[in-house]
Amino acid sequence: CWASCCACARREKQYVPRVVRVGIPDRKSNHPANVIRNQKYSVLTFLPLVLFEQFKNFLNFCFLVMALSQFIPQLRIGYLYTYWGPLAFVVSVTMVREAVDDIRRYLRDREVNGTAYERLSKAGAQTVPSSALRVGDVVRVGKNQRVPADLVLLRTSDRQGTCYLRTDQLDGETDWKLRLAPTVTQAVERDEDLLDLGGSVYAERPGRDIHGFIGTLTVARLSPDQQQQPEQQQMALSVENTVWANTVVASGWALGLVVYTGPETRAVMNNSKPRSKFGMTDVEINNITKVLVACVLLLSLALLALKGFGGQWYKYFWRFFLLFSYIVPLALRVNLDVAKMTYSFFIMRDKKLEGNIVRNTTIPEELGRISYLLSDKTGTLTENEMVIRSLLQAGLAANAGGGGEGGSGGGGPDSVTRLGADLAARTAEAVRAVALCHNVTPVYDEAGADSGGAPAYQASSPDEVALVSWTAEVGLALVHRDQTSMRLRTPAGAELAYTVLHLFPFSSETKRMGIVVRDEATGDIAFYAKGADTVIGALVQPVDWLEEEVGNLAREGLRTLLVAKRRLKRDFYEDWSRRYEQARLAVENRSERMQQLQQQLDSGLELLCVTGVEDRLQSGVRPTLETLRNAGVRVWMLTGDKMETACCIAKSSRLVDRSGGLFAFQPASLRSADLDKELRNMARRVEAGHSVVISGECLQYGYYLPQAAVEQDERRFVQLACQAPAVVVCRCSPTQKAEVVRLLKDHTGKRCAAVGDGGNDVAMIQEADCGMGIAGKEGLQASLAADFSIARFQHVTRLMLVSQDTVGRVYRCPTIVHGRRCYKNTSVLAQFIVHRGLIISTMQAAFSAVFFYVAISLFPGILMIGYATIFTMFPVFSLVLDKDVASATAEKFPELYRDLLKGRELSAKLLCIWVAISIYQGGVIMYGSIWLFQGSFLHIVSIGFTALVFTELIMVALTVRTWCWQIIVAELVSLCSYLAAVFILTQYFDRAFILTLNFLWKVSAITAVSSIPIVALKLIRYLMSPPIARKLQA
Repeated sequence: CWASCCACARREKQYVPRVVRVGIPDRKSNHPANVIRNQKYSVLTFLPLVLFEQFKNFLNFCFLVMALSQFIPQLRIGYLYTYWGPLAFVVSVTMVREAVDDIRRYLRDREVNGTAYERLSKAGAQTVPSSALRVGDVVRVGKNQRVPADLVLLRTSDRQGTCYLRTDQLDGETDWKLRLAPTVTQAVERDEDLLDLGGSVYAERPGRDIHGFIGTLTVARLSPDQQQQPEQQQMALSVENTVWANTVVASGWALGLVVYTGPETRAVMNNSKPRSKFGMTDVEINNITKVLVACVLLLSLALLALKGFGGQWYKYFWRFFLLFSYIVPLALRVNLDVAKMTYSFFIMRDKKLEGNIVRNTTIPEELGRISYLLSDKTGTLTENEMVIRSLLQAGLAANAGGGGEGGSGGGGPDSVTRLGADLAARTAEAVRAVALCHNVTPVYDEAGADSGGAPAYQASSPDEVALVSWTAEVGLALVHRDQTSMRLRTPAGAELAYTVLHLFPFSSETKRMGIVVRDEATGDIAFYAKGADTVIGALVQPVDWLEEEVGNLAREGLRTLLVAKRRLKRDFYEDWSRRYEQARLAVENRSERMQQLQQQLDSGLELLCVTGVEDRLQSGVRPTLETLRNAGVRVWMLTGDKMETACCIAKSSRLVDRSGGLFAFQPASLRSADLDKELRNMARRVEAGHSVVISGECLQYGYYLPQAAVEQDERRFVQLACQAPAVVVCRCSPTQKAEVVRLLKDHTGKRCAAVGDGGNDVAMIQEADCGMGIAGKEGLQASLAADFSIARFQHVTRLMLVSQDTVGRVYRCPTIVHGRRCYKNTSVLAQFIVHRGLIISTMQAAFSAVFFYVAISLFPGILMIGYATIFTMFPVFSLVLDKDVASATAEKFPELYRDLLKGRELSAKLLCIWVAISIYQGGVIMYGSIWLFQGSFLHIVSIGFTALVFTELIMVALTVRTWCWQIIVAELVSLCSYLAAVFILTQYFDRAFILTLNFLWKVSAITAVSSIPIVALKLIRYLMSPPIARKLQA
């Protein structure tokens, strides 16, 4: 019964298709409220969830048990505050931090949910907050206003029913997307008439696919012949008729029907819930803690066995456990938390990382352990600014970017007439083809086209905007475009009018686009095609120079497009158009029949030109990728763009070496033989040094990604991909980006970082062990969701690899710790705190063994608190300011970062070394104090505790690799604090004995015996096997 209840609680909600009536909210169905909620906690769940996260940590749980045991008088050792004080401090700091972060999320959500929108109803227009919208409402979204829910477009301010959207917060692309309203709803005279149509929309079940939608619009109208019989008119709906939530209306206004709300919107379903991240260093410290607890249990059991199991032996066992619990000091948790906040403070003060913000102070040391960096493309690696660099035409090469030798792309007709009339005519035809074959729309300001101002071009692809902008520069400007017509303006001011007969948009399957236009002046009909060289090159008449020139452009990192033309006879076109319209109305095999008819236009294509377009990279991208590669960090690029675009950017950014190739993982089918064949091909290409590109067709519905990985051998696929120099994943949705991160984490066990700049990168950033968000053109959504907010991609290396020497106005600190140094110093700090607890527990065990296994504390509680705080805390904590090499050395030799990826800073070998040192020093101090004391137990405390403090200060000095004034001050402050305590706490120290020469030589002798062998061993190791960092610095 309990298992059934748990299964019901874990069962995911089953979504079903729905029928939504226009203007009639569906209050009977259990649709979620249109509320955005990014909070991790509620008022009721905050305290239990935070406490659960805290005491899920093994160290905190152990101290909770020990603190609770102090309420039992028979088990109490010392005062309650010695256990509850540090524990309450750690938990309180975490609760305050979590509460502040969650309150900030709540305030952001409240602002979004309270945004006002105009809702259309039969009672008139009403202004309601976004949270009040329901499925079935008709809502108006104004220009530059965020879309509050998933809508089906009904009517727009444009006569043609068009509407442009900015989708950067959904798919990461900054180019505007064109959406169309159904003709039957766009044709109504007033907005209120939409409510009288009796319309309804059949919508598919909610899903994550932001690039697809299946629906049907049904409208009931009264027949003019039969006044009592309504006619049913149906129209197919696709993604072109939808407006998804979190997009922004870029032109005019739009009226839409709410079909999905809140958690059922595409934007929310593609985002993952925020989670509490737990660093690998914390995991390793947690494991070390478990080992130390086991050691405490064994040590307590051993002393109890020597004492005997008679009487109430379990009380003695627990008292021994509490006495030796200093091996597992809670100060470790306190010091690590404060150290992380210190690291975060230093990172934000780095003047070379201007604008960076640390939003998650729990994982700064993870920056030093990154093995895989998964990066978005658009806006992260690139500026998303396209520039046409070359236009090649048989016998003519125009350097469109300017500055080339003999370039003919920067002037008017005079620059090409020297090449001959025939060549000039062909060039003019090529420019006209580029100006016509696209899906670009000119957008004017409020003054309109009549004011003579230049339009702003908008399209779903930035390279199309670059091409049309270039044709305007050379004298053929696009001045008007709607669904049925297009006008071009020549340098003389004349306008060329064309009628758009058919438009075939670009798709990932066809890898090309086409358009059929009619010249209004001559009546000529032509079909223009533009697409990838692999597709258009196979359709046009053979050209001997094509393959070589396309290869040259690709090696330069330019994305290449081939433009071709075919003249259509009127009779042929009319027959073809009639059959194409029949195919569009077909109920069965509609797509296949339309595709076959489109292919009939491809025969007889004539190549006009080859264009080379460059997507400008952000400054510093190439050296950043090179530095990461030298540091042993493998970079994967995840993008929603098509494969050709992703491959071009991978080559131009040097993510993929020019001398290396790119292997596209594209199995012919999902059969086992084809998958196995493709994996073998992939293994051979990866072994040859080729990088891997995974196409969108190999991604399965947003779950564990490659079909080969899911259905055949997931581990084999991941191993091969991880061996490749670089991996490019294209055409992936936000959810699939997160799944790529999860796939790498699960199968490699390595730490993964993700960097992006758009709302489509949030899921990936939250899933990664370390998320970095760029605050840029695509908004702040990625930056707010990230662990670290940076200004540019090039800051990644400084954040991970390099530390900076800086001088502040108020604080003067020689070391600002990032990534590599943060991880190394955290490891040293953890080991030293464990050593500090081990040495005093060793002294306690020796004391109990010598004095007949007595279960009493060697040192009073006040001294133990002082030992863990003012006497040794400042020098130990000052280790976070230490550095093994100078910043210039770390920047010059990124290979230093490679050593950290082995994870040896907190290895079992180092732990055993520190345990051995602690046992040796603790034994020497304890037995030396007993041997040298003069008949008074107080002398043991004085000699032993003084030697213990001096030994710890010496060990800190031996551990420091680069001295700074803060470390020196910390050592002196601790020494002076202890000397002052010796003369103040007279009940624990015999002042008369301490001032004698006898005390000084005994303390000096014990301290020397405990420290000199350690100094000698360190010196021998330094001379015989110096660390690589010292070699490089020398």
